[in-house]
Amino acid sequence: MERSAGSSRHRRRRVRPLLGGAVAVVAAGALAVTGLSGAAQAADVNVAKNAGFESGLANWTCSGGSGTTVSSPVHGGTSALKATPAGQDNAKCTQTVAVKPGSTYTLSSWMQGGYAYLGVSGTGTTDVSTWTPGASSWTQLKTGFTTGPSTTSVTVYTHGWYGQAPYVADDVQVTGPDGGGGTDPEPAVPGAPAGLSVGTTTSSSVALSWNAVSGATGYTVYRGGTKATTSTGTSATVTGLSADTAYQFSVSASNAAGESVKSATVSGRTSKATDPGPGPATSVPKHAVTGYWQNFDNGAAVQKLSDVPANYDIVAVSFADATATPGAVTFNLDSAGLNGYTVSQFKADIKAKQAAGKNVIISVGGEKGAVAVNSDASATAFADSVYALIQEYGFNGVDIDLENGLNATYMTKALRSLSAKAGSGLVITMAPQTIDMQSTSGEYFKTALNIKDILTVVNMQYYNSGSMLGCDGKVYSQGSVDFLTALACIQLEGGLAPSQVGLGVPASTRGAGSGYVAPSVVNAALDCLAKGTSCGSFKPSRTYPDLRGAMTWSTNWDATAGNAWSNAVGPHVHGLP
Repeated sequence: MERSAGSSRHRRRRVRPLLGGAVAVVAAGALAVTGLSGAAQAADVNVAKNAGFESGLANWTCSGGSGTTVSSPVHGGTSALKATPAGQDNAKCTQTVAVKPGSTYTLSSWMQGGYAYLGVSGTGTTDVSTWTPGASSWTQLKTGFTTGPSTTSVTVYTHGWYGQAPYVADDVQVTGPDGGGGTDPEPAVPGAPAGLSVGTTTSSSVALSWNAVSGATGYTVYRGGTKATTSTGTSATVTGLSADTAYQFSVSASNAAGESVKSATVSGRTSKATDPGPGPATSVPKHAVTGYWQNFDNGAAVQKLSDVPANYDIVAVSFADATATPGAVTFNLDSAGLNGYTVSQFKADIKAKQAAGKNVIISVGGEKGAVAVNSDASATAFADSVYALIQEYGFNGVDIDLENGLNATYMTKALRSLSAKAGSGLVITMAPQTIDMQSTSGEYFKTALNIKDILTVVNMQYYNSGSMLGCDGKVYSQGSVDFLTALACIQLEGGLAPSQVGLGVPASTRGAGSGYVAPSVVNAALDCLAKGTSCGSFKPSRTYPDLRGAMTWSTNWDATAGNAWSNAVGPHVHGLP
């Protein structure tokens, strides 16, 4: 969010490939080259390396940076290739494999997504390829070739087609005689995790962490010998427990080869039942409007919290300030800049808003924010300091608007610790930039998915952005219905619940450097996503009637424009199905 009027926080960014629906997909399948004679058959191996993309893109080269690996969808193992055609790039991914001269091979792979091709070149005889015009589920492509009398290597490739959707590929196999390059070794079962320890506990949950195990792709947490949860990282929280009760926990590591023995057991005891937190028992409505309230004067209308219109359900106080302690924050009301607004008046206005059923939260970050949570110590400091502000002012929760970097591992720990302190009534919102939510591998997106069980809403900033990829792999420019809907689709199909997705836009042309859209455009985008009506050229494949709503920067810029934004968007949000 911007502190200065009309300044652009971001340079125009180069469009990057998505990890979700915007990346070309080749179904996880086996690219298999199989010798046909009995003698060759006995010696057949898969001469492709990293055929299941379990080691990222090792041994593979993708044109124009079009390829990446994803954890879903996969055909086998835990990873698959996803590649996205763009412009004049057909998202071609290749690997050179060693083969035996004068031999027959079978080439196969599983494909999913848009147009997908599988082929081989440099055979010394007849190069071959096969393709599918697109598949919503895994489809195996398969062909065969024979090498020439002096051919010792061939190039295996996959690619999509210009202007078409991304494709996904997995389990590539080139099966036939070993050409001297061998094949991938079978994975070994990982060892048992060490260092299992108990972290924050609540009356219904216990947080656990452990040391990483080499070669592991996932972990399973056991409670009393029964599977409780799984994790791809080195921490997990077991929920649904009884208050003031001791539990025994262990953890195992696993990969494609199997599961390790369990770790040493640790004991964790839940806390006694507590009240739901320090704030009043307000709740966020099914469809909600969020507005940022400025604790500074940057040319927009100066407001007290009591001046914020009733159309706003969540008011994010902007901003908390960093302290000398890494990760810790404080809040300093700018009484002088706000025409003598006192702390006692501010606190009284918070209570009045909450009495009217509204939520007032503290926002951390902003355009000039310098809060960094990148270690265990800073995560603890963040949680402790935000909780102290909640206790002092009565805030209902926290908004994460870190625009200068975010570490998913430690922000996840910080927010879970804060949730354990504040209780189930805690409101957590996030305001990432568009580039932060293009891929589920981004730190913001990972954080949102990590805390999905306690996350209220992600209000991505659809402004100061430039062009970005939508979930259909096409490029959209900011300032249109399509930009809002096609980018929201990435979050909606990338793992967030519709109730956790909101559209963040400027309240007026002066509220941001670029990306302003009229309230009628915001309402059209809401209708497109929630009801399938008023769409532009992009129309989602399904509707999301539980879409949370919209956000604006800021209530002050809205007031400057006569509250035109909240008067138009507020009732529309509240009238969604």
